Amino acid sequence: MGEQMIKSMTGFGRCEVSEANRKFTVEMKSVNHRYLDVNLKMPKRMNFFEASIRSVLKEYLQRGKVDIFITCEDMSGEDVSIRYNKDVAARYLEYLRQMAQDFGLEDDVSLSALSRYPEVFSMEEAQVDEEGIWKALEKALRGAAQEMVESRIREGNHLKEDLEDKLEEMSAHVAFIEARSPQIIAQYRQKLYDRVQELLGGAQPEESRLLTEVTIFADKVCVDEEIVRLKSHIRSMQKALRESDGVGRRLDFVAQEMNREANTILSKTTDLEISDRGIDLKTLIEKVREQIQNIE
Repeated sequence: MGEQMIKSMTGFGRCEVSEANRKFTVEMKSVNHRYLDVNLKMPKRMNFFEASIRSVLKEYLQRGKVDIFITCEDMSGEDVSIRYNKDVAARYLEYLRQMAQDFGLEDDVSLSALSRYPEVFSMEEAQVDEEGIWKALEKALRGAAQEMVESRIREGNHLKEDLEDKLEEMSAHVAFIEARSPQIIAQYRQKLYDRVQELLGGAQPEESRLLTEVTIFADKVCVDEEIVRLKSHIRSMQKALRESDGVGRRLDFVAQEMNREANTILSKTTDLEISDRGIDLKTLIEKVREQIQNIE
């Protein structure tokens, strides 16, 4: 298909093909699913083509729950022919007359009675032109599948734009947390200095002791690594959205990793502003995960 693109798993396609007195209609709709799950509804006599139908679909779709409805109208009326078996009727008649003689009964055989005996009339299906049927059916199938792929690409583009906006928002939250973190440590140092000075009745606190305390605190609240990883996850998600199709599973894994980092930031921080941003970040990640579920 040339350029790779993100596809949604939601789509719809329909195609009608009329050939040699037959009209095939193929309709398909799909929703998200972990793997490719195809559900076929079609006339029993077309069950013969099921494996071929499934293998054609695999050329167009990787994942999704797909419902396919196939109908076939025969305009020739030659689907079934009725056969009159004269020999069978003659044999019945012969035996019925024999019975009339054997038991001294009145010979009351009527045409309508005789016609109802088994096999006097038999149904014969006309020769099925499998090759002709498959040719027309495949054409309708590919037409509907192509339309569905196009609708999945359109839907995928909307998803992609929306996800890119959310990733931008995430970046802004991460940048805020990154800028805010050193300020918390500076504020903590100042607060500690003021308290110790108060306790010492205005005397200068011992610098090395103060430094140790601040270092312990800084270690506890340090989220540098989480920030580095979050930035890297955001970048890899942006890259995946630009690059290829069939990335749904990979994106879902990255989103789970993002969630882990956001949780760690929330558990480490003592600062209300960072907490607020952390919660916003988690909410965004959750929304992103929901949308990723729909990417093929």
